Amino acid sequence: MENVAPGRPSWVDLGTPDLDASRHFYSQLFGWEADVSDDPQFGGYTTFRKDGKAVAGAGGLSSEGQAPAWSTYLATDNAEAVAAKVEENGGRVLAAPMDVGDEGRMAVFADPAGAAFAVWQAGNNRGAQLINATGALSWNELITHDPAGARRFYGAVFGWEAKETPDGDARYTLWRLGGEPVGGMMRLTAAPDLPPLWMVYFAVEDCDATAERAAQLGGRVAVAPTNNVQGRFAMLNDPQGAVFSIIQAG
Repeated sequence: MENVAPGRPSWVDLGTPDLDASRHFYSQLFGWEADVSDDPQFGGYTTFRKDGKAVAGAGGLSSEGQAPAWSTYLATDNAEAVAAKVEENGGRVLAAPMDVGDEGRMAVFADPAGAAFAVWQAGNNRGAQLINATGALSWNELITHDPAGARRFYGAVFGWEAKETPDGDARYTLWRLGGEPVGGMMRLTAAPDLPPLWMVYFAVEDCDATAERAAQLGGRVAVAPTNNVQGRFAMLNDPQGAVFSIIQAG
């Protein structure tokens, strides 16, 4: 992926308390190769590769008590400007814009409902080199208690347009930028105690077999394989508890 336009997902990475265990789990599950940085300033940050192309990352947790989680990064050409818009529209800056060596510049935010997301201002690292392929990121989806508030917030910060579409008995929101889809949103209703989050989806050839394999590797099947309008999907937890989803295109 080269020169991702601002406001579009460009990278995902995992924060985990056990990098070695996470490298093993995801390498076995998706056939990823783990490329571990030897630069001490990056603390063993790992770039996962599929067929030699970067698909995702993983690093240690940045603070005590932080929960393991996958993070969605949206491309920007000005992290400071995004930070200002986030605060102007009721969000919070969790980590102020900072340089990551020569790789780029990042910041972490929470939307008004509490869903965390990040931005990436590319330097040497442009982001994912493979998407929408087996074993790679295929979709990013906001799950929130407050879809109306999210429409206002992300529209103001990134210029996204929200279009509702039927999804069975529910309503699904498709985020668009410049007429092109950039992600989705659904209301968090089934588990009202869960915090809002940005879900990452990885494409697989066989959803059922991949979910079974995840359980064999020490993960947990949080939502068993089921069909929706996009295909057959499942929600999983890795052995450290980070949630993610897999999808087999219909």
